[in-house]
Amino acid sequence: MELNLLLQNIFAPTVLFFFIGVIAVLCKSDLEIPAPLPKLFSLYLLLAIGFKGGIGIQKSGIFNDQVLLTLSAAVLMSLLIPLLGFVVLRLKFNVFNSAAIAAAYGSISAVTFISAESFLTSQSISSDGFMIGALALMESPAILVGLLLVKYGGPKDRPDSRKLHLRSILHESFLNGSVFLLLASLIIGFLTALSNPLAIEKMKPFTHSLFYGVECFFLLDMGMVAAQRLPSLKKAGSFLISFAILMPIFNALIGVLVARSLALDTGNAFLFVVLCASASYLAVPAAMRMTVPEARSSYYISTTLGLTFPFNIVLGIPIYMSLVNKIIPTSPL
Repeated sequence: MELNLLLQNIFAPTVLFFFIGVIAVLCKSDLEIPAPLPKLFSLYLLLAIGFKGGIGIQKSGIFNDQVLLTLSAAVLMSLLIPLLGFVVLRLKFNVFNSAAIAAAYGSISAVTFISAESFLTSQSISSDGFMIGALALMESPAILVGLLLVKYGGPKDRPDSRKLHLRSILHESFLNGSVFLLLASLIIGFLTALSNPLAIEKMKPFTHSLFYGVECFFLLDMGMVAAQRLPSLKKAGSFLISFAILMPIFNALIGVLVARSLALDTGNAFLFVVLCASASYLAVPAAMRMTVPEARSSYYISTTLGLTFPFNIVLGIPIYMSLVNKIIPTSPL
């Protein structure tokens, strides 16, 4: 890993605010963000990034060959990663825990993606808006795979009240709140760019000017939440702790090879790799808590939020950029 990339990432305001949140909890400060605000920040970030992504897709051309290939590859990765994770996790855990954890690692973290975009901006490296389309498409398939693994791999004597039906599986996969808002914002951004470009300028103070400040506030809160999850990691055990670090790196290696085969330029390849390496701590846990109560939430929440998310934010982003620079050294002309 290149030292300058690591230092530039660590000293970015967003990462420093994340550290402040962690320190506040460890030092037992009474710093807190009132309960409704973190949810509002999360919804704002999803809305803003979805809207900008829709504009980017319209500008790139939705029927562009590279756009279609990249989005298809993103969906395939979100189907493949939870299957690979499930095979590994079954060495130690039952079907319910393995499926829930695997789904979390097959899905994505929008905030990790946003932090990666901020990192690209600091490096003066461009990326295309259609990568946000990949972000929007990668969350639901992993939930779908996780629930299907429970339905067909779990015990057949599961109580009727807990049996999963196709309708409920599809509902949890595609109508989860964060997934729905991201997809809806993406469509609105696309339609706005297509039919009323002047409205984009009116939205810019909301979707652009406020964005970085809200991201810092959200990561401050995420730092506090992640630090609060640290004690739960002891219950996870060394196997799951190792999985929480090694699985993202393994997924990143697959992602960078796929990005190279797609001939993505540096910025888009980096974002694709980050999507493959991130893990969901919002949409998937919400879906799994509701539909797979047999799975221990302390496993899939403490590892994704208490370990994988901080790892990706602090160390993963520069590691993945170094990986992209080595395997995809120059952007195609």
